[in-house]
Amino acid sequence: CGNNLKPSPQRHLLQKIVIILKTHKTASSTVLNMLYRFGEERNLRFALPQGYQLRYPLPFNAHRVKGYRGPRATEFHIMSNHMRFNKPEVEKVMPADTFYFSIIRDPVALAESSFAYYKEVAPAFRKAKGLGDFVDDPNKYYDPRLCNNYYARNLLWFDFGMDNNANFSVELAQHGEAMIRQTFRLILVSEYFDESMILLRHALCWPLDAVVSFSLNARAGRSQGKMLPNLSLTDRQREKLRQWNALDWYLYKTFNRTFWEDIDKFGRAQMEQEVALLKMRREILSRVCLKDGGKPVEAYRIRDKNIRPFQSGVVKILGYELQPGLDNATRTA
Repeated sequence: CGNNLKPSPQRHLLQKIVIILKTHKTASSTVLNMLYRFGEERNLRFALPQGYQLRYPLPFNAHRVKGYRGPRATEFHIMSNHMRFNKPEVEKVMPADTFYFSIIRDPVALAESSFAYYKEVAPAFRKAKGLGDFVDDPNKYYDPRLCNNYYARNLLWFDFGMDNNANFSVELAQHGEAMIRQTFRLILVSEYFDESMILLRHALCWPLDAVVSFSLNARAGRSQGKMLPNLSLTDRQREKLRQWNALDWYLYKTFNRTFWEDIDKFGRAQMEQEVALLKMRREILSRVCLKDGGKPVEAYRIRDKNIRPFQSGVVKILGYELQPGLDNATRTA
């Protein structure tokens, strides 16, 4: 982070070799969709998993990439699927001039989303009646030895390839921060998604339409046939949750501060103008492409099975119904 992110002249070359560390529950699926669209339009080559994922939660291994034939034997342009970051193995797949970036989220909001989405996946969450019960006594529910419990503690730290169960110390947190800064040229912030997209497009010299998107994998307020798990928290519980996720909280505070420093370098007035343009383009495209003006709907109402959102946990994940009669170029744009 901390690059020159001032508005970039269009004469600059588009950055076409990109990797996003797709962190969990941070709006990264929306960014992933944009990368897919950008790559498909330009016939770029994706480093895709041989199966469903890149063997997450195991540390990334180059041999899990479909078509990998040895260090840089095949040219890949974009890597964007979920992985647990492992830089030496990633460097075997991606060129030396790859642009690395990722996205983070306030650990409290991340925990709320994770609890709803992974309630039946993470044993620590499954045992708790509600998120507040978990936060009041996390050690009662949390066993670091159990599979999938990484969703319940320092998930960002885990996705960046580090030990999410390590005891917090300033020295450890600063070491993790330094490792991230050494590799990642931009860390976006989920809570400021539009501003993040503007910084990203200028860092990559991409056109505005390349970062226009509709929110993916948003959850509904009611569950799929069940009561919504109790996600309400008191201020005291929120503070306890930050302490429980102290390594993530450190990363969030640190890179959120860098994020706003980057915006100051870019220019607050220029940022406001570009965010307004981005919102206008999103509104125009939603009217053209989506039914009901882009209002998210439940999956069963989406006729095209190819774009129905995957359902997980005990909450409904919403998607969009396309306008009928769209030509193929518009559908895939």
